[in-house]
Amino acid sequence: MLSTPADNPYDEPRSGRLAAWGNALLSGLASPDDAAAAVLGADESHRVTGLPGDAEGELHGLTWALGRLRVLGVKGLRLALPTAGHPLGLTGPAEFNGAAMASGEAVLAVGVPLGLVPEVEVFGPAGDRSATVLWRCRTVNDAPPADVPSLHEAERELADGLREATVLLSRLDVAGAGPQALRALDAYRRRGHAELLAPGYPPRAVRVLESARHVAALLAIASGGPGGAGGGVEHGAAVSASEMAARREVLAPLGRTARRAQVAAYNALVDERDAR
Repeated sequence: MLSTPADNPYDEPRSGRLAAWGNALLSGLASPDDAAAAVLGADESHRVTGLPGDAEGELHGLTWALGRLRVLGVKGLRLALPTAGHPLGLTGPAEFNGAAMASGEAVLAVGVPLGLVPEVEVFGPAGDRSATVLWRCRTVNDAPPADVPSLHEAERELADGLREATVLLSRLDVAGAGPQALRALDAYRRRGHAELLAPGYPPRAVRVLESARHVAALLAIASGGPGGAGGGVEHGAAVSASEMAARREVLAPLGRTARRAQVAAYNALVDERDAR
């Protein structure tokens, strides 16, 4: 079964982990083995294919692939979280953008026009699932990424978005989302900052990412996403299909704000270094 970041708003996108820990490695703040282990997380395996010079179908482990990217001249990694109609973080060409859109995420190299898109295969019974990930490397356009804000802009947008979300979610009776959904949100809140990003990231980036993920979790409950109303979890309020569609339309701009903030946070190590 294929999986995308939208499957669970409480999970960190794999492309985010690769960008963050790849940046820590490229900055000399993490060892290759530690970076590879952090990117792997709870997955069973990650492999990389399509790197320049590879034979057809040649596969590499993360440690080797990250070292190869550094040898090729990659100076940093940037996250993309595109959705239909919003190519957030992408630069083209169309073939790469299409693959990234289908996955919902991608990583773009800084210094060399390369991008990586994960293909995730989830297996195992509910409650005991794991995944294998194949990262396909492709050539990308050497151009500014689409619609990525600075960390300062993202923080300001999120502050406005959080205020708006509080009002909207109160009006939409998120308290009726059901005990299971609210327990999931509470568990997410208790995770804290320890597992966010990687060594070298500024505290402001961690703060922005935590806020962005908080907004995404709230919106998932309000709009009937995973763990929320309409996602198989009991819902305390009677909500019709038309009312649920109206919710999603109202909340869509906040979702875009949260994704933009996530991308800005993961890219902060590269952006702040380049701004010096």
